[in-house]
Amino acid sequence: MAAQSILQKLEILADAAKYDASCASSGTAKRNSMGGPNGRGGIGSTEGMGICHAYAPDGRCISLLKILLTNHCVFDCHYCVNRKSSNVARARFTPQEVVDLTLAFYRRNYIEGLFLSSGIVKSSNHTMEQLVEVARILREEHDFRGYIHLKTIPEADAEMVHQAGLYADRVSINVELPTDSGLTRLAPDKNAAQIEGAMGKVKADLVEAKDARKRFRHAPRFAPAGQSTQMIVGADAATDSDIVGKASRLYDSFGLRRVYYSAFSPIPDASAVLPLKRPPLIREHRLYQSDWLMRFYGYKPADVMQATEPDGNLPLDIDPKLAWALKFRGAFPVDVNRASKEQLLRVPGLGVKAVGKILASRRHRALRLDDVARLTLSITKVRPFICTVDWRPVLLTDRADLRSLLAPKTEQLELFAA
Repeated sequence: MAAQSILQKLEILADAAKYDASCASSGTAKRNSMGGPNGRGGIGSTEGMGICHAYAPDGRCISLLKILLTNHCVFDCHYCVNRKSSNVARARFTPQEVVDLTLAFYRRNYIEGLFLSSGIVKSSNHTMEQLVEVARILREEHDFRGYIHLKTIPEADAEMVHQAGLYADRVSINVELPTDSGLTRLAPDKNAAQIEGAMGKVKADLVEAKDARKRFRHAPRFAPAGQSTQMIVGADAATDSDIVGKASRLYDSFGLRRVYYSAFSPIPDASAVLPLKRPPLIREHRLYQSDWLMRFYGYKPADVMQATEPDGNLPLDIDPKLAWALKFRGAFPVDVNRASKEQLLRVPGLGVKAVGKILASRRHRALRLDDVARLTLSITKVRPFICTVDWRPVLLTDRADLRSLLAPKTEQLELFAA
């Protein structure tokens, strides 16, 4: 077989990486490319201007060079396009080739860093060594200060995963599926206990490094942007309640920065155990909204589960916050001039910033409906759930058709629209 060019490899391995959603670069320590230990400037920066962002066909931001080291894999996960039984074109980069690509793309101002994952080739330890080598060359030989996110291999030795954290801003280990039974069925080569054990070790390394930095100024950083994970939605029968419960447990147990959700995408030559259709992308969006409610609005996992439909899934036509409010109308209306911050955060249509402004404004005068309207995008959505000096909803909150009044209106697309 003829040797592949770098461009051919890039075409295959960048396309293979598009199924991984956990590529955000937020939360890391900012580095500047100015100055350096040898009197020369470093390369790459996670702050300042000039960073370009690209978007994948599905709309995800990919301002990182997002590639696989290889799409060869000894595992046979049913949902994965790179599984060993999959009939796809294969390619493999060397660590130096990934380094050269990263630097070339950075110098062209295409990217702000590198997101690197890999199929399992030869063994988990061998693959992990190759991933760490890429980060080592970038950091030590080229003084690269851009963002690096390494997808680590849970089956690899803990010491190698530790080395990855010393070079990378963020490390992540995919839990793959929301339930252990789903993982056993669709990814028979993977082990839920082993995945969570690796996540637990990363958490311990993070705590140890943070403690060392308090005592020793020059103690090495370990994954300053923390660890994250990703779950596939819609490949098995897990409900949104199952997914929210799993995500909450992962946040609590392993101190994750983020849990990412990726709607299952049908793949070529798919296994018969997979569903024929992808779940609606809006389901992924609703899960992200529920994740936001738990992280910033004080909702508990049980609150989000209460917002689900009888089948255990979140409604697709309205957001989880409105769904919860409609189910628990007895908690409304709340008086914006007297209610606590926690009560105001439960009002559909009021965000964290709007609540902050309400709390600040009411110290000076009693708020009217027009005052609240200036803080929201749609007072129509807020009005049934609040009281002000000049407004009381009376029976509006109890109307049987309130859901249809507040649900976003669907628009019929024109067949021959330009």
